[in-house]
Amino acid sequence: MEKIRVLVADDHPMFRHGIRALLDSLDDMQVLGEAETGNTALAQAEQLQPDVILMDIQMPGLNGIDATRQIHQTSPHIAILILTMFEDDDSVFAAMQAGARGYLLKGARHDQIIGAIRAVADGGAIFSPAIAQRMMNYFSDVTGFRKPVASFPELTAREREVLELLAQGFNNGEIAHKLVVSDKTVRNHVSNIFNKLQVSDRAQAILRARDAGMGH
Repeated sequence: MEKIRVLVADDHPMFRHGIRALLDSLDDMQVLGEAETGNTALAQAEQLQPDVILMDIQMPGLNGIDATRQIHQTSPHIAILILTMFEDDDSVFAAMQAGARGYLLKGARHDQIIGAIRAVADGGAIFSPAIAQRMMNYFSDVTGFRKPVASFPELTAREREVLELLAQGFNNGEIAHKLVVSDKTVRNHVSNIFNKLQVSDRAQAILRARDAGMGH
């Protein structure tokens, strides 16, 4: 089994070491390195090319959101999973706009962190329950009124179908199973969606779709 290669970026040594011990105990994961600052995370991301980066937000010098943005611009294939204590809307949406594929709070259980790493490594987007609720609240008004679904006329009917399933949180394999098509076909549809919506990754496509009322 090919291991998921992880870089841990956090300015608290005990937290980094604890996460490293947890992940190194798993058969399908390998921690390539640790970074205590955003600048170190940038350098190690370029040098080590991990599959996933666990990224804190508040770090000395370059913060985690700015580090995420720069890494995403130069190495968009690296999945960045925010793992932080901050759950305010500004931090959540800034991280998503920067290119993060997921957002977890540090109070998450170990199995949730492990599952999130596996999910983003597989191309998925993952949010802790509290963050998912904030996103739902953001995309609806106080009365619960849902914004009308945008037609996305640039998409084909099948691409809109795939986008709806993306917005519901399904990964490529699950979408292929639901639509009875191959994984390659789903990947092609997802790539077309990214191009037509002018987004760079899955998380941004999901935000666009949910902003339009999809995925409920």
